Amino acid sequence: MYPVLIAAAVIALDQIIKNIMTEALASGPITVIKNFFYLVYVKNYGIAFGMFKNKVLFFIVTNCIISAFMAFVIYRFHDKNVPVTICLSLILGGAIGNVIDRIRLGYVVDYLSFTIFPPVFNLADSAIVVGALMLSLLLILNKDASI
Repeated sequence: MYPVLIAAAVIALDQIIKNIMTEALASGPITVIKNFFYLVYVKNYGIAFGMFKNKVLFFIVTNCIISAFMAFVIYRFHDKNVPVTICLSLILGGAIGNVIDRIRLGYVVDYLSFTIFPPVFNLADSAIVVGALMLSLLLILNKDASI
């Protein structure tokens, strides 16, 4: 049950925040920390960091196939390794959050902008990256982390 709750929480928060940011940023960017952190509204027609633009149908299909496989892996092995399952649930929630945007809008809404990290990103992207980094660390540092 916990993998569903994690993925659902990421999806819900991602969509709620994207809706809030879309409205809040309609009149322009918001400075959070001058010369460091801004909230901006960006339509991302590509994948990570705006690469491979305008391949919406390909991204939707690929994301759905990968998400279905990941959901199967989580379902099949969730009781064997909780930390790995948590990581996969974060990745799955982020992937679904972004594919919802692609299906609904034809692009992904990004809004977090740091001057030290040029690409603009969102909560779903953060969940994917955090989940992938944690999973990588688990697999590198813990030989028992396999599923």
